[in-house]
Amino acid sequence: TVTLLLVMPSYCPTLADSLFCIYRFALTVMVFVNYGGGGYWFFQHAPWNGLTVADLVMPWFVFIIGTSVVLAFRSMQRRGVSRLQLLRKVTWRTVVLLMLGFCFLNYSPRDGPLSWSWLRIPGVLQRLAFTYFVLSHHWWNPVQDVVLYWPQWLIIILLETLWLCITFLMPVPNCPTGYLGAGGIGDNGLYPNCTGGAAGYVDRWMFGDNMYRYPTCKEMYRTTQPFDPEGLLGTINSIVMGFLGMQAGKIIIFYKGMNFHILCRFLAWAVILGISAAILSKCTRDGGFIPVNKNLWSLSYVLCMGCFSFLLLGGMYFVSDVKGWWPGQPFIYPGMNSIFVYVGHSLLGFYFPFSWEMHFQKGHGERLFQSLWGTALWVLIAYLLYRKKFFLKI
Repeated sequence: TVTLLLVMPSYCPTLADSLFCIYRFALTVMVFVNYGGGGYWFFQHAPWNGLTVADLVMPWFVFIIGTSVVLAFRSMQRRGVSRLQLLRKVTWRTVVLLMLGFCFLNYSPRDGPLSWSWLRIPGVLQRLAFTYFVLSHHWWNPVQDVVLYWPQWLIIILLETLWLCITFLMPVPNCPTGYLGAGGIGDNGLYPNCTGGAAGYVDRWMFGDNMYRYPTCKEMYRTTQPFDPEGLLGTINSIVMGFLGMQAGKIIIFYKGMNFHILCRFLAWAVILGISAAILSKCTRDGGFIPVNKNLWSLSYVLCMGCFSFLLLGGMYFVSDVKGWWPGQPFIYPGMNSIFVYVGHSLLGFYFPFSWEMHFQKGHGERLFQSLWGTALWVLIAYLLYRKKFFLKI
């Protein structure tokens, strides 16, 4: 059966090996990044605009969600699974992911007694769950390649139009319309209470202070307002990112057995998305029409990540599916127990033996060793669980 592990099927004979390679690789990189990435700046999320290695991981997950949904659902439909059964599976998995994110990852006993006054509502698993639910609904049935999917593309265009209208036309009190800055001391301190513009305003209106308390912009820009990188407006573009992944899955289905055509299509999509992102950002960090910004999940960020995702998928497809050079070791083992690894490393990451109080604060040596050590431990734990044939399933 197709088992959802962090909204990615752990096993399905019709799924391309390249999807598993990307998924397993992204999961391992995510653990390494969350453990500090050795203290190197490029393994930390960008404070506001711009890209680092850490900013690449979540879009890969969302992209692969879309691709795997197309391939896995195609397999299930061929086995005679009804749409009602599919809807029940999707709904159940979505609810479980939401509860895992809300009850376990957004709350820690170190925060004190559980209180609705401060408990964060948005989150990574919540966004992935909602994206998965939307992508999995019955109106996304694949037929052929691009032209015949015009209803789905129409929905995506409408969603993106909604994002653009709210972002650039919605009036925000005491802030310039269409503001995309970090607020605080950014922009010469002219808009200190405008963090995230419309996106931040919508989230604060919906959730109040029940949002992420340590946004990446807080330290550098000295912001005082809460801002959540998994907020409502960004979730719209998360769906768009997942739909690009679905398009990759449709290409694999439509051109099955035609490896050259599949790779050419992946490359074409990467070029189109990359050029679009370059135009919107003007190939600069802060000076474009829409800067590349992971905190906002801006349109240029989604296009840029779509470009990288198609290139990565194409490379992995060539290496794993066409040539069979690399089956995914050692990343295969965390990928088979991804929900266990993800939740486990989030809850236990700050405890021994995964981390410890460092004695050498200067330099990167001890911090890099600690990050690699914590990541390696989870790979080892996942390997032992694999040997014991234990797989945490949803």
